Amino acid sequence: MALIKSISGIRGTIGGAPGNALTPLDIVKFTAAYGAWIQHQNISGPIVIGRDGRISGPMVRDLVAATLSGMGFEVVDLGLSTTPTVEMAVVWEKAAGGIILTASHNPKEWNALKLLNSKGEFISAEDGAWILNAAEKEELTFAEVGKLGTVRDGADYLQKHVDVILDHPLVDKEAIAKAGFKVVVDAINSSGAIAVPQLLNALGVTEVDVINAEVTGQFAHNPEPLPENLRDLCTRVEKTGAHLGIAVDPDVDRLCFVNEDGSLFGEEYTLVAVADYILSQKPGNTVSNLSSTRALRDVTEKHGGQYSGSAVGEVNVVNMMKATNAVIGGEGNGGIIVPELHYGRDALIGIALFLTHLAKSGKTIKALRSTYPAYFISKNKIELDPSIDVQKIFNDIRERYKKQPINDVDGLKIEFDNDWVHLRTSNTEPIIRIYSESSTETTSQNIAKRLMADIREMMR
Repeated sequence: MALIKSISGIRGTIGGAPGNALTPLDIVKFTAAYGAWIQHQNISGPIVIGRDGRISGPMVRDLVAATLSGMGFEVVDLGLSTTPTVEMAVVWEKAAGGIILTASHNPKEWNALKLLNSKGEFISAEDGAWILNAAEKEELTFAEVGKLGTVRDGADYLQKHVDVILDHPLVDKEAIAKAGFKVVVDAINSSGAIAVPQLLNALGVTEVDVINAEVTGQFAHNPEPLPENLRDLCTRVEKTGAHLGIAVDPDVDRLCFVNEDGSLFGEEYTLVAVADYILSQKPGNTVSNLSSTRALRDVTEKHGGQYSGSAVGEVNVVNMMKATNAVIGGEGNGGIIVPELHYGRDALIGIALFLTHLAKSGKTIKALRSTYPAYFISKNKIELDPSIDVQKIFNDIRERYKKQPINDVDGLKIEFDNDWVHLRTSNTEPIIRIYSESSTETTSQNIAKRLMADIREMMR
């Protein structure tokens, strides 16, 4: 069992003892602490909630909605939705905030409360600390019977989300429809089974083949869109003669593509390709986190812009985007942030912009991929026992590699000439992530293996 409290929200496994997992008592306590934070800010307006397709989703939704109404809030329940749709609905509703009920890429036993401010953006670390402190002290006040809140269904915000995407000046519906794309979608038994086909049909894509299309929360494979989890999608694309495959995670904020021959476009290159298209039409700056491919920097500089790297975490990317007035940003895990729409990762706008780019290029998706710098990122992780002193391990790593340039803004990023490795603890899981990049796949993997061996030695 696990319960993780961070700037990414309150995330844990369902069941078990309170305080050690995401139990009903924990859900109520942290939801009430969030409500107390809203009250502390003296912001008026409803609170928007929405969930992905997880098995525990209805139970978590009922607890969250009842807790917020018990504090006197009006709750707008979008029901089965996507993370970016909830973020945008907060703004459309002039809401005081929002809670997204999703554990994103985590397996089915997990769920989470992802907390939004009145801008529809993830709360800051300072605000998160306030909420955690309120939950710890349990200084919570509920409404009297005459001041209880209400719960109402949200309007069709997914359709409004799609309509806004169609109106984006760089989305060319006619070019997409004319291309006649045949697309296979892996919807991973969650919200993407509804949202992605709805968007594709609106863009004029008539041949859409959806696998794992039943919204059951019984994920057909590990829901993180990594190569080892997308074998069925790759096979389906190749066997059916589709032009490309699309994979999203359960809450539809991460996005990756499959080439026409069943090979992977590479989730790191989702942002690179979309940025290339946007920068060709609207020059400007870009941002990604320190664990993302250097290819974005190459593409940005090709178009005369400036690239900046942020600490990992969507809120950190967003802050850097605002500081540098970036026209696009995101993360190497397939997260696209287009500020004209909203400051949040959004697979749906990513799909629309990518398909526009592909259609106008006149290339196959594999040929388009070949136009970008060839870097290889090896993504690995080591699970942590609660007794492990991670900071001591990082200090030992720093000492071992003290002759190399080291960036410690977020964990440790160590440079080896043109290669790098980034070590950091996860905000969402009890693990150390080890990302390494090189111009050859073998070198990238060898760098990762070397650092993983170092970490395991130090853990012993």
